Amino acid sequence: MGDRLTFLGHSTVLVDLDGVRVLTDPMLGHMAGAIRRQWPVASRTALADLAAVFISHGHWDHLDMSSLRSLPDAPELIVPVGLGRLVAKAAPGIVHELRPGDRLRVGDLTLEAVHAEHSRRRSLFTTSEDALGVLITGSSGVYFAGDTELFPAMADLAGRVDVALLPVGGWGPRLGAGHMDPVRAAEAAGRISPAVAIPIHWGTLYPLGLRRLASRRFERPGPAFRSAVAARAPGVEVRILEPGESMELGRGAVR
Repeated sequence: MGDRLTFLGHSTVLVDLDGVRVLTDPMLGHMAGAIRRQWPVASRTALADLAAVFISHGHWDHLDMSSLRSLPDAPELIVPVGLGRLVAKAAPGIVHELRPGDRLRVGDLTLEAVHAEHSRRRSLFTTSEDALGVLITGSSGVYFAGDTELFPAMADLAGRVDVALLPVGGWGPRLGAGHMDPVRAAEAAGRISPAVAIPIHWGTLYPLGLRRLASRRFERPGPAFRSAVAARAPGVEVRILEPGESMELGRGAVR
């Protein structure tokens, strides 16, 4: 298929780069408790030959145990320090625990853990040292922010990122602390200055019954992010991908 990334909904993105497949925060089920997924899930065939899976933090919509169990093969699993034992119970691959600044080589790619400003607790008994984003570097640079608020060191990514995957919304009636809304995500795009910014973490999951009653609340963040970037970071192109939609990556740039 060549170098490309595919948005699979919420924070789940499949990055195909330099012959290596990396999946972020797999949330592949149709429903979790009272939260409904409004888009079809990816097939096991579409997720074949994964080299690595990156988990940004322990919240259920980013670390879903049933999704990990459903993955084909045994990809390497990359998690924040503190979540390794939990993840190892669900998936057979080698588990790597990382801190911000740590780097891991996977095939021809380098995966660098990046700080994320977000709550790290999953339960009373499970937490991690930090939430993480990841910078995936090969012939292109792809930054996956995970869940995060703005933080000063985002500016250190400038010049290293071709495509930035930035969270712009949520799945509940309110956007809690540790998340960016479209305006703050546009500020992040301005600090990072990627060639392309793609909004994630919006429009996929809905509380039961609210899609019909308040669909605009969940569908608005993507277009609002495009408008905010045009006003605050006009040099950054915004591409809005629907779940299952892909975009190609070029040599050191995007196509």
